[in-house]
Amino acid sequence: MPDTLPQSASIATTGRRPLRIRRMTWETPGVVSLDLVAPDGSALPAWEPGAHLDLHLPGAPVRQYSLCGDPAQRDTWRVAVREVAGGRVSGLVHKALRPGALVEAEGPRNNFPLVPAPRYLFVAGGIGITPILPMLRAAKQAGAQATLLFCARSAAEAPFLDEAREFTDVVTHCTDDGTRLDVAVRLATPEADTLVYCCGPERLMNAVEQASSAWPEGSVRFEWFTPRSRPEGEGSDGFEVVCAQSGLTLTVAPGVSVLQALRDAGLDRPSSCEQGVCGTCECRVLEGGVDHRDSILSASERAANDVMMTCVSRAKGARLVLDI
Repeated sequence: MPDTLPQSASIATTGRRPLRIRRMTWETPGVVSLDLVAPDGSALPAWEPGAHLDLHLPGAPVRQYSLCGDPAQRDTWRVAVREVAGGRVSGLVHKALRPGALVEAEGPRNNFPLVPAPRYLFVAGGIGITPILPMLRAAKQAGAQATLLFCARSAAEAPFLDEAREFTDVVTHCTDDGTRLDVAVRLATPEADTLVYCCGPERLMNAVEQASSAWPEGSVRFEWFTPRSRPEGEGSDGFEVVCAQSGLTLTVAPGVSVLQALRDAGLDRPSSCEQGVCGTCECRVLEGGVDHRDSILSASERAANDVMMTCVSRAKGARLVLDI
């Protein structure tokens, strides 16, 4: 097939910038999309399918939202926000923001890049369609075969369903009509020359991960909006961090993140989500085993032990040497 899909592993973060909300659209009863533009109407930085923005709203934590529009449309970035009960950011978006308002965003950043392949199987659960929607467009433009398994409570609550159908075959799996996806059956047998991309609720992603255990390493990829659940009573022992560039040796106390220990020592380190889902605080590891607690790195990347997310991951032993 024509090799027109992006080759890069990621897109570097661009600076924090003001954006104006040009349009807000109800995609489903609980999901609103925002069309964001530069206040002066200038072109926005390029992005590739899978990229997300960090949205900064006053008095609220930073949250990441996938770009779900057309990458070729350089004057507009589109994101979609599902209202979550008790969610400070989603509540502000749904109840306080209106067209014409200014917001601040940082990015785009991409931890979920679309890799060229002859065939794709996309699995989306509800709002998890957002990073996948531009991938469907790109796959169609590249002449690749693609199928979308779209899981939702009902078709009426599946955002962007009609738009997705413009790009590929869509099989809906809806709880209300008894067609819930049986991932154990659907993914039991690996499919040749096929990449699987999945985004949705943790229960769906865990089921896909378990069902696809026989697939080749790297052929099944995930985007996490919220951190993976961690074991109850997980340890948080102290350890030593040697900063190779600065010459500092720090003690990371129990319950304190590496990121916070670095900042307490006067080392200004970038971060965003501080939950292990965005990748902003990634750091090179020179020595020592890492207890990876992020929701980004693949099994092979964790085994390589050459990077860590300093906001959540810790040392397996008594000492880590970082390239800082």
